[in-house]
Amino acid sequence: MNSTNKIPMHRIWLSLLLVVLLSACGDDHSDHGTNGHGHGHDEAAEAEPEKGPHRGRLFKAGNFTLELAIFETGVPPEFRAWATNNGNALSPDNVKLNIKLTRLGDKIDDINFAPQGDALRGDTVIYEPHSFAITINAAHNGVTHTWQYDSFEGRTRIETTVAEALAIGTAVAGSVVMQKTISVYGQIAPNSEQLRSITARFDGAIQSVLVSQGEQVRKGQKLATIESNESLQRFTITSPISGVISLRDANVGEQTNSRQLFTIMDSRSVWAELSVFPTDLAQVKMGASVTITDTTSGYQAKGKVSRINPLAEADQSVKVRVVLDNKKGQLRPGRHISANITVGEHTAALAVKRSGLQAFRDFTVVYAQIGEEYEVRMLELGLQAGEWAEVLGGLEPGSRYVSENSYVIKADIEKSGAAHDH
Repeated sequence: MNSTNKIPMHRIWLSLLLVVLLSACGDDHSDHGTNGHGHGHDEAAEAEPEKGPHRGRLFKAGNFTLELAIFETGVPPEFRAWATNNGNALSPDNVKLNIKLTRLGDKIDDINFAPQGDALRGDTVIYEPHSFAITINAAHNGVTHTWQYDSFEGRTRIETTVAEALAIGTAVAGSVVMQKTISVYGQIAPNSEQLRSITARFDGAIQSVLVSQGEQVRKGQKLATIESNESLQRFTITSPISGVISLRDANVGEQTNSRQLFTIMDSRSVWAELSVFPTDLAQVKMGASVTITDTTSGYQAKGKVSRINPLAEADQSVKVRVVLDNKKGQLRPGRHISANITVGEHTAALAVKRSGLQAFRDFTVVYAQIGEEYEVRMLELGLQAGEWAEVLGGLEPGSRYVSENSYVIKADIEKSGAAHDH
């Protein structure tokens, strides 16, 4: 099986732990309301709210009936209401209506209504998520009628101990300096400035060879002995540097014939040779920071652009070189790599980690955390670079959100049967 298709073990364990722990919590998520947007764990057992001719929810008190709907045809979402008495439509001028929406964190949207045509129109946009406790106060003929219900969406509660066991990580949304990067590919190559080609000073017969190809040698170590053809004296060839024997072309009894006998490579420093295409080349500058990733092992290293080749390759790409520290020996010449070259900076007034992003309905969201409750925040995103995504709308600065293992929250909300019913 291709390793890229394997699910990381930590995700498997977390998924199993999620099933066990959330099942242990049972289905008593009372804050998943079962009205309006309601999608509680017991929603299937609840009766569908009665709807009126405008597809709004009906609220009744004696002979007085109020129909309430979220209207969003050609306008941002807003409340519209219609009232009847004994089944007869009431003029909106004869009804006073106020609605208070209590959102997660006890923030209250106070909505007043004014007549528009045959309806009462709310004066406030109902921004996403449409998740709140609703209090309705409607007055007619000196009598005030009050109703309350929960209309929760994309919300769940997870106990702190369970969240810790599931490794749910959080962060606070704020300003971030984002690194704008371009993605390129290439290979690890030997640092030719750290290569030594070794020949015999005098031609002669090879008497002994003391090392093998691939062997690690130290500076001054004996490599071979040669008997000079002219003086018949023996002399020793030693290594000028510490490194690895990358080539050995010397065997006992052979003549040296002025050829290269050994190549020694000091692999503690290697090159990343990256292919940059013309559309991106103008953005790449000398000294730019680069992060490379070995596509085989996943090992990462950082360096800076040290050379931009003045000549183009046959495919019109240009080679860009990065010198990399390889004292740990993780970067092997010949390996294929991917790389991100930093080409600029962007200060985002508000950003979140991309690891926290999830899909919810037609939105990209993060899950805000308040206490033990989590709720979707629909985001308007700007630049995405590296680990960060710029937020242009949908989240308040200073909000704590789920940055790690957010799929756990998504799974629990989906388990509850999230809905969006106006």
